[in-house]
Amino acid sequence: MRLLISFAALLLSVVLLQLSSGGVGPLDALSGLAIGFSRAEVGLLGSAHFLGFFIGCWWAPRLMGAVGHSRAFAACTAAGAIGLLAHMLVIDPYAWAAMRVATGLCIAGCYTVIESWLQAKVTNATRGRAIGAYRAVDLAGSLAAQLMIGVLEPASYVSYNLLALLCCASLLPLTLTRVRQPEMPEAPRLRPGLAWAMSPLAVFGVVIAGLTGAAFRMVGPVYGQEVGLAAGQLAWFLAAFVLGGALAQVPAGWLADKFDRRWVLILFSVAAAASSAVTVAASTAGLAAILFAAGLFGFTTFPVYSVSTAHAHDFAEVDQRVELSAALLFYYALGAIASPLIASALIEAMGPSALFGFIALGHAALLVFGLARMRARPTRAERTSYIYAPRTSFLIGRLTARLRGGR
Repeated sequence: MRLLISFAALLLSVVLLQLSSGGVGPLDALSGLAIGFSRAEVGLLGSAHFLGFFIGCWWAPRLMGAVGHSRAFAACTAAGAIGLLAHMLVIDPYAWAAMRVATGLCIAGCYTVIESWLQAKVTNATRGRAIGAYRAVDLAGSLAAQLMIGVLEPASYVSYNLLALLCCASLLPLTLTRVRQPEMPEAPRLRPGLAWAMSPLAVFGVVIAGLTGAAFRMVGPVYGQEVGLAAGQLAWFLAAFVLGGALAQVPAGWLADKFDRRWVLILFSVAAAASSAVTVAASTAGLAAILFAAGLFGFTTFPVYSVSTAHAHDFAEVDQRVELSAALLFYYALGAIASPLIASALIEAMGPSALFGFIALGHAALLVFGLARMRARPTRAERTSYIYAPRTSFLIGRLTARLRGGR
């Protein structure tokens, strides 16, 4: 309990950030359609978010080194609030894309500050509990953010104003805390080649994870509206995806620690392609079937990133873990940047089922590549511990490196 109290300010900021940033994706999708944006333009907004996210991941550690944690957090929060408030002032898809770059930068920058602060506060004795609480709060905030779309009116200044207020409110717990700011962290070098050298399969896996998650989160509202879901039903549809992903972490971890992780990754790829087909088939079977399919889709797709990163870390030395985590997040961002734009264009050309056809095709490619890599070299007998790996900032590797154990 004392541990949670000492981290309360940081965790409260996480919740408020998730409510703000997690709500803007589906709200933008529904608002864009209501205003008359094309589906491709709606997809552009999702791609812009992840472009801003990548910029924030790279830039935030350097900003902290220049102005300190609190000022960096305030600057990123201001960028996010401006991006939210400006939506209803300029009705243009390309202007909105620039605003989404700002909100993506905000979420990455703020998480970088929070994770740097957590890293400085935890000890080896408290690390597991602290990170467990952090991940639980992050997932709970993400789940609640999806449900907000049921009460946020599309293309309404009030809706964007509410999200901006939540973004600004995240400033209060962190900036008013009496805990001293930690030492400035050294920004990890971004070495994409390191991840490829450790495991090409892991790189391919995190790209597909980025493709899947970004397509569903950013374009899923378009799909839901196309198949006839009302706003409240759409909120449950998106929340079921997050809940399914959260429930998958325990069995995924058990499988990844017990069996060859390449086979586990292939298993989830097959299951993800199958759940994509189930989701399409359920679109005409009623609300209960649609929600079950969304939960199953989340259950089969969420673990792909964590299993991929665990497999990559099996081949890494201890002093490579931080930079390897940053490199894998870079590849995840590449998949996430490209995915919403491609998925939305496919929906516009071929209908809503094209979203899951696109995702299934990606996982089929991962299946083929996984089988090819299994013939290229054996896996390591001594492995690191599986952990759920959040996709939050380049500094997450500092928090999780010692939890992986292994060599």
